[in-house]
Amino acid sequence: MKVLNIKNMVCPRCIEAVSHTMEDNHFTVRSIKLGEVTLDEDLDDAQLNLLGDSLKSIGFELLSDKKSRIVNQLKSEIIRMIHYDDDMDSSTRISNRLSKNLGIDYSYLSKLFSDVEGVTIERYFILQKVEKIKELLVYDELSISEIAYKMNYSSSQHLSRQFKSTTGLTPTEFKSSTNKRRLSLDQV
Repeated sequence: MKVLNIKNMVCPRCIEAVSHTMEDNHFTVRSIKLGEVTLDEDLDDAQLNLLGDSLKSIGFELLSDKKSRIVNQLKSEIIRMIHYDDDMDSSTRISNRLSKNLGIDYSYLSKLFSDVEGVTIERYFILQKVEKIKELLVYDELSISEIAYKMNYSSSQHLSRQFKSTTGLTPTEFKSSTNKRRLSLDQV
């Protein structure tokens, strides 16, 4: 069994694209999730190079060093928490969840992430939340109060302050703006 870490897998379509690449290269996939593919067999260097080239051609990167893999796992877990977990428990601390899910002490994760990315885990978490808020504002299905509740903010005022400090606009200004600039999740 071989676990591969893949950079830039940020959504279900990414999983599908990587899955197709694995099939095209005749690799037997045991499981696939954001940022990670588990294969039934080990790969030799030639197969890894072929796979790396195939993934690169569709915008992904095969990660080989341990620190990059851990940072990628952190990013994938944060993206999963914010963008795909509808039942995110506000009573569970982010640090506890990340540490538990990755099986690594949070202080190490925090230092590693800051060293590699130049931003703290907490800041990255906020930036991802702001992108999700932008998405929800563009959809125009929820009020700001409902978005604040969904995103586990203590109040709509707290959401508004954090949104404005990150984007320079209030949620209402963003919503009424003609330029609703959003970043892809791998650019955050």
